[in-house]
Amino acid sequence: MATKYDRIAADLREQIVGGTLHPGQQLPPETTLRDHYRVSLVTMRRALDELAAEGLIEKRHGYGTFVRKPRQRVVRDATRHQWEKDRARLSHGERFGTGATERDTGLEMKDLDFRADYAIVPADKESAQIFGVPAGTKLLKRVYRTKPKSEEYPLGLGHSLLVHDVVAKNPDLLDSGNEPWPGGTQAQLYTLGIELGHIKEEIIARPPSASEAEQLGIDSGVSVFDLRKISFDINGRVVEIANTVLAGDRTQLVYTINLDRWQ
Repeated sequence: MATKYDRIAADLREQIVGGTLHPGQQLPPETTLRDHYRVSLVTMRRALDELAAEGLIEKRHGYGTFVRKPRQRVVRDATRHQWEKDRARLSHGERFGTGATERDTGLEMKDLDFRADYAIVPADKESAQIFGVPAGTKLLKRVYRTKPKSEEYPLGLGHSLLVHDVVAKNPDLLDSGNEPWPGGTQAQLYTLGIELGHIKEEIIARPPSASEAEQLGIDSGVSVFDLRKISFDINGRVVEIANTVLAGDRTQLVYTINLDRWQ
């Protein structure tokens, strides 16, 4: 049975989705809403918290509660890695301007602001174990932030680790000024003669840290997807570890699993 605050949230949600309440519109004060729905202030706040967690409204300290402008949707499906692999050997012109981010969002390169920061870091115990190298081995850490030009916050918080001595065989891959690299990481690895054989993704949903909530522009009640991608070459060697934190209010994960027929 739906609770009082669930019913209130459903009513306000319908008004937002239906356009009765439009993006940027300020909601009445909590006390006014409380009186309108004839509930306690605690119940009213729980309903509003539910909508904030869904990313439909935002509370601005000192100003009130507003209907949030819909964020750019990111749709990640299981075919994105094969799509990237199929493009890795195409010419620069064929790869240019149509990377995985453009594919996931439907935007064009001109619609996006892209930033990449590179650093050399020592492998900690966990990353060394995954790569199969000694702890302290030099790694190239790449931190990525991509955001729509029409929005204030990035689509996600991502970083990637590669073994430095492997990447250094192509000095162009050590220069962050060459980003965004047409075709993405698989096209970069192709310049080293590396072909990916399989990719393992691990995804958990969790509350954001304070820093993540601030960087992504989300309320503390909005969950994030914490995605780790481990890329293996065709010989089973780990060649990249990538972590991406995606905001739950703008991310859809779509996985189609094909099943073998019974014989």
